[in-house]
Amino acid sequence: CTGRVEPELVLQAFARAADGVLFCGCHPGDCHYVSGNCRAYSRFTLLSKILASMGVEPERFQLRWISASEAPQVAAVTVAMTEALKTLGLWRRTGAPADPVQGGLRRD
Repeated sequence: CTGRVEPELVLQAFARAADGVLFCGCHPGDCHYVSGNCRAYSRFTLLSKILASMGVEPERFQLRWISASEAPQVAAVTVAMTEALKTLGLWRRTGAPADPVQGGLRRD
């Protein structure tokens, strides 16, 4: 469930030089846990702002609503993200704090 993905996990991925993160969750209204994808969207919005302030291009952090039962779409989204990252090249942190997680991300 994307609603259970803590923001720190995404920030740590970029702090450890991940080239991108693909955040895939159930379609709105189809969440087994009722509001997990709503929580995921809120976190995605917050993280997008934080990552932009770190110099991370928006294409490197994407949210896609997709069901595990949609195998062709899962494959297409994954391939598209991989191709986008190849085009962007390796991500190098510039002007980012040494560790954004330790830098004081507030939990609400």
